[in-house]
Amino acid sequence: MKLRESGMPPQDYWETLFDVPRILDAFGFGPGTGDVVELGCGYGTFTVPLARRIGGTVHTLDLDAAMVAFTAQRAAGAGLANVKAEVRDVTAGGFGVASGSCDTALLFNILHAEDPVALLRAAGEAVKPGGVVAVIHWRSDLATPRGPSPDIRPRPEQIAAWSAEAGLRPEGDAFLLPPWHFGMKLRRI
Repeated sequence: MKLRESGMPPQDYWETLFDVPRILDAFGFGPGTGDVVELGCGYGTFTVPLARRIGGTVHTLDLDAAMVAFTAQRAAGAGLANVKAEVRDVTAGGFGVASGSCDTALLFNILHAEDPVALLRAAGEAVKPGGVVAVIHWRSDLATPRGPSPDIRPRPEQIAAWSAEAGLRPEGDAFLLPPWHFGMKLRRI
């Protein structure tokens, strides 16, 4: 099921809205990072740079077959063999990886969904005990050039409350990811 207000602008514009290296650095991704599962690959904006950094595989999922094909082609063009892109409805069938098999799950700009707790729970199931669910979202305390309506954007305190329901706990406070986002690390208990 496609999430509310989740359309994508053209790639060249979309990729100006993120400082991808800074975001990946904030979560500590590096050669020691094992498998990662990503919900919503889009254009591969995070998929390809992440795959270049980590020692494991990036399992990336999207409902949009065109986005999955684009990301797979982009990864292949970059010579990356550690990207597995799949069309998948996570709300209907989970993340499609073995329970507890990933170091990290990415929920980037996606928790404005109708049932964010279910997404957090599914992401938590995919990661190892002690693993991380990495979250970024559009800030609601300032005007942003994109993103869902401010009234459905989650705030850090909402995500912290939802994470408790999903068997996760925040690690530290939310942190800013200029210019338009904030991030949170949630640990599987």
